[in-house]
Amino acid sequence: MTAAAKLIDGKRVSLLWAGPERAGCIAAVHAKLFNPPWDEANVRGLLDHPAATSFVATLGSPNDVVGFIIGQIAADESEILTIGVATECQRHGVGKMLVEGLIRAVQRAEVRRMFLDVATDNAAALHLYSKMGFTPSGVRKGYYARPGAAAVDAVTMARTLTI
Repeated sequence: MTAAAKLIDGKRVSLLWAGPERAGCIAAVHAKLFNPPWDEANVRGLLDHPAATSFVATLGSPNDVVGFIIGQIAADESEILTIGVATECQRHGVGKMLVEGLIRAVQRAEVRRMFLDVATDNAAALHLYSKMGFTPSGVRKGYYARPGAAAVDAVTMARTLTI
């Protein structure tokens, strides 16, 4: 099975470009995964940006959005601004599929390096990014605010891309 077609419980996962019209769907998934969540207006602002490159992962029919990735390109570098996969679809390769899709897209724009930030307590994401060739390049102290808890550091990771 190719990276562009995974199955979850017998349903096919597809990767689709995400423009501003997908802001509501992305915000709904984001709200279930992150605290504080980004609202539809915040997501739409990111998707409206001319440097944005974004995808949604959809499942089955009528193509329920079960994941998203929002990236941005600046010159020959790119950054993953946010990525999320619905809890019930995690650990099925959807996150990897989203990152691979974004990498392919930014390589077409001759991007040479991709960056991301990940919370130091997010072992699953750290493992995924390491397996995909990202390496730590720095730490942002107290980067992720956690309501009712201490802020968590972020590891900045980078990957050199071939074009």
